[in-house]
Amino acid sequence: MLNQRAKILLKTLVERYIREGQPVGSRSLSKFSGLDLSAATIRNVMADLEEMGFVASPHASAGRVPTHRGYRFFVDALLVVKPLDMIEIHQLEGQLHPENPSRLISSASQLLSELTRFAGVVVTPKRSSAIFRYIEFMSLSDKRILLIIVTPEGDVQNRVLFTDRSYSQTELIEAGNFINQNYAGCAIDEIRSRLQSELKQLRHDMTTLMTAAIEAGGEAIRENSEVVVVAGERKLLDVQDLSSNMNSLKKLFDLFERKTALLQLLELSRTAEGVQIFIGGESGMVTLDECSVVTAPYEVDGRIVGTVAVVGPTRMAYERVIPVVDVTARLLSSALSHQ
Repeated sequence: MLNQRAKILLKTLVERYIREGQPVGSRSLSKFSGLDLSAATIRNVMADLEEMGFVASPHASAGRVPTHRGYRFFVDALLVVKPLDMIEIHQLEGQLHPENPSRLISSASQLLSELTRFAGVVVTPKRSSAIFRYIEFMSLSDKRILLIIVTPEGDVQNRVLFTDRSYSQTELIEAGNFINQNYAGCAIDEIRSRLQSELKQLRHDMTTLMTAAIEAGGEAIRENSEVVVVAGERKLLDVQDLSSNMNSLKKLFDLFERKTALLQLLELSRTAEGVQIFIGGESGMVTLDECSVVTAPYEVDGRIVGTVAVVGPTRMAYERVIPVVDVTARLLSSALSHQ
């Protein structure tokens, strides 16, 4: 659709506008494009690009800015992504460490925000029914036991169980081992239906303890299943493109607060491979008309379970944000799969 000359000029215009935030004129395009073209020729190409909807002319300005369509063509056909250097990757690995599973999800959202200076978002795995990866019992007093539950996604939940009698540490280890060996990875509803027949070989008081643990574990997982974790949204207050319209910014913050609509958008990337980019109106939400959302799915043991994303202005350094999102998703997958 565009010849090589038009592509180079459009690429130059988008890059200069992202860098400077000001409409780009013919003189800048001539200087930075590397093309030996007259100002008149550049103006003609710009007029053609404007007619095709790739650029627009702000009022009282001789320069042009990219439209959402221009950004889309730039991202799809012209963008050269800069891979993260090994130092940055090692820093990310150090902060997404599997030895601290309870903080993996929140750490990932914070890292996305810190590295891009925009809002970092992580969608936690959808839990149609509560599932655990591992549980452990710890005696607190004669008749109080701490139940520690680790979900497949690495979240750690605690519940205190009140029992009719005291249990020795040996008994608690035995109970934990039995549940982990026979029921880890199963849905709570499935475990509940199997308990009566499969626990007949154990003493009644041990059966009571395990039943209480399964019920409390299921409640803990469901109650603490925060679907969308957002970090760094206040950084968007420092983005001039967004902060200049406080009414729109307020609606954006409301979106982060409610999370439901944002979740629907990010769920789309679960079925796609690699990084996905929604620019402006492509999100289907008026609230994000001046924003771009860069997303990537992450996995646990080869199964896609959630999404990481960055929400920022359409005028963002895509060549930087895309690899940050991609690498974070890969490292989060690795950390969750190797616990």
